[in-house]
Amino acid sequence: MIGAIGGAMPRRHPHPARLPRRWLMTDERLGASLWGAIDALPRGSGIVFRHYATPRTARMRLFEQVRRAALRKGLALVVAGQPLGRGPALRHGRLRDALTAPVHSRIEAIAAIRAGAALLFVSPVHPTRSHPGSAALGRVRLGLMIRDLKLPVIALGGMNERRWRALSPLGVHGWAGIDAWA
Repeated sequence: MIGAIGGAMPRRHPHPARLPRRWLMTDERLGASLWGAIDALPRGSGIVFRHYATPRTARMRLFEQVRRAALRKGLALVVAGQPLGRGPALRHGRLRDALTAPVHSRIEAIAAIRAGAALLFVSPVHPTRSHPGSAALGRVRLGLMIRDLKLPVIALGGMNERRWRALSPLGVHGWAGIDAWA
């Protein structure tokens, strides 16, 4: 990329080809199956560490364990909510310069792009246990929502590998799940 004064401008975020295509979204309902879910992730996948309802001290301890497991397996790790652990962490959320952002509408997607997100988690694509009763986007609404966004999109909500492959003609970069990995 060439800057306005003729110098090369550094890339703000990783190249899309380097962003994981498969993600685990953690939460309390995984319980002890969290470790099996992490083991099931292929090398180069990612984890969004959530565990919002876990008390802060226990959440920090669990995050450190997940961080070590992610390092051992070669997994990307982003943290949702308050920063945890030692050193800087890649962030997930509706924050300026968060690496990844959750979006449920085109308006939220555009806002996340303007805030500097490099990867969008779009949900719910299919009905999901995480949000029972929520209207799922389905293939057509998902396609309309992500059309011409120019950022990689991760499909979330009732997803698995087969469903992601069916959505890949829409330009969906990858998929995330909870139950699919447990």
